[in-house]
Amino acid sequence: MATRLPAAAFDDRLAAVRDRLAATDADAATWFGATAIEYLTGFHHIQTERPVVLAVTADRVEITVPRLEVERVEPNPRIGAVHHYFDYPGGDPIRVAVEMLNGLDVDRAATDADGAPGVMGYEGPALSEFVDVETQSWIDRMRWEKSDAEVDLIRESAKWANLGHRYLADFSEPGAHPATVSQRASTEASRAMLDTLGDAYSVRVRGGGPVHAGYISGSETALPHGHTPNERLAEGDVLVTGATADVDGYRSELERTMFVGDYSDEQEHYFELMLEAQTLAIDALGPGVPVAEVDEVVWEYFEEQGVTDLARHHVGHNIGLGAHEPPYIDRGWGDRYDGDDAVMAPGQVYTIEPGLYTDEYGYRHSDTVAITESGTETLTHFPRDIDANVV
Repeated sequence: MATRLPAAAFDDRLAAVRDRLAATDADAATWFGATAIEYLTGFHHIQTERPVVLAVTADRVEITVPRLEVERVEPNPRIGAVHHYFDYPGGDPIRVAVEMLNGLDVDRAATDADGAPGVMGYEGPALSEFVDVETQSWIDRMRWEKSDAEVDLIRESAKWANLGHRYLADFSEPGAHPATVSQRASTEASRAMLDTLGDAYSVRVRGGGPVHAGYISGSETALPHGHTPNERLAEGDVLVTGATADVDGYRSELERTMFVGDYSDEQEHYFELMLEAQTLAIDALGPGVPVAEVDEVVWEYFEEQGVTDLARHHVGHNIGLGAHEPPYIDRGWGDRYDGDDAVMAPGQVYTIEPGLYTDEYGYRHSDTVAITESGTETLTHFPRDIDANVV
């Protein structure tokens, strides 16, 4: 049972970026992105109008944070010094970050961005106004392939997502409101997860629970990113579900198309087309397989069945610390990337979710599948057949 990334993982990541840094003319590498900072150090924070800046040199790791994060970051064993400003806009975060870099004798930085992202109203100067910069995307690329320890966390996430989805199915019935069913399923699965893991659970949530299970229903399912409608379930409704669980920041994805009561012949037809497309995609996965090829397999099947007009998106995406991460299983992937970047590799973890969307309803399953040295491992295990998805 994996519940926390081992400390050695961060040592390995810092060593990897230091190797990359040594191959540049830069004196330090800097990151403004919250996920990259979490990936390198284990310090996770909410990216707001208050910038956080991480600096890594050959022998030091230092960080600039707003005052409200000081007590949270100071215990981090990988960060040697914490610099802070009071707040924004009253404080001057980039000036403090530049002072940090000056103290590290940095004249040139390899940075993930030339300044903090403009979220929640932040407007600040570019880092290049103070030091020479070159851009890098090392962490973005490193996150494509997960270590065994990361895959273990995603596997644990899938276990609890499956429980959340089971509650979701059990609590759904005609007359129920999808919003309250989702809340109840999420709460019950979160309670079970927290009771089971106890102190082993790594604190990751604020107010809510670690498991989320919910769905869209009725005509909203015809929209891939529809909303939960304010209407109670009725016989004949189609549901498109979703369940995940946060395990030390990592997540899986489990989705199913379900039916409230008996399904029609038309609904069965589109369900089976979707299911076959997903099966073809899963069977096509593997190490060394061109990423674009998997999407092409599904598209060719949709062409044979005459339903390309009902497709709205590509087959899937990588998943981990982010809900969506590259590589993307898209026919255009090979036009943008070549060599090793164009093919699937061990450690990549994909959601497989081809969908079909009629004027009335949508049909989509999603399963989380890891690429291994010898093939694949499906991490989510809720039944996929139509009769197992009737509530």
